[in-house]
Amino acid sequence: MERHPEEVREDGMVASAETPTLAPVLTADGVPTEAAAAREAERQVVAACQGGDREAFDQLVVRYQRDIYRLCYRYVNNHEDANDITQEVFLRAWRAIGRFKGRSAFSTWLYRIGVNACLNFRAARKPPAQELPETLADPRMGAAQRVEKAQKAQLVREAVARLPEKQRATLILKMYHELTHQEVAQILGSTVGTVKANLFHALGNLRKLVAAEEGVRP
Repeated sequence: MERHPEEVREDGMVASAETPTLAPVLTADGVPTEAAAAREAERQVVAACQGGDREAFDQLVVRYQRDIYRLCYRYVNNHEDANDITQEVFLRAWRAIGRFKGRSAFSTWLYRIGVNACLNFRAARKPPAQELPETLADPRMGAAQRVEKAQKAQLVREAVARLPEKQRATLILKMYHELTHQEVAQILGSTVGTVKANLFHALGNLRKLVAAEEGVRP
């Protein structure tokens, strides 16, 4: 049986054979970079949450709710279920944030909670997929083109849903959320090498699945 990533560790960390490359903290003039300033601001918000400040946690919800929803929807392919899982993710995060040590980025820790919540949901039940359009229809496209585009998008979503769990998780985090290999490795409790291998196999399997479906459908 394929092993899922472990449940969120209380210190927010995962073992990794790779050492992350740290972004510079100061500019040449000794001024904190924008990224460093953002990290520090988020650290202060997290610290406030750990002190019981619910309004501070609301800031984190606003900041990450869309990303977590997109992650959940990619897994379950159903709007209502994705909303429910997203709420569960933030509930779990609020309950566990007092034990978050800050040794990884808060977003990495939150994504890990999201991935595990999705895996738990899929293990519990597999509901019928509800296909939703990802973008508004382009009025410049003819009806036939719009139908063809929608069918292609549906084929891809169905193919992603059929990938093995680790390949699916890697593909969603890397391609749809544009995370680095190191970030994906931290979230999944893996190594960069394993992430690259899973992504390679996921893309290959995805192409085969889509090609097979296109060959079957009229």
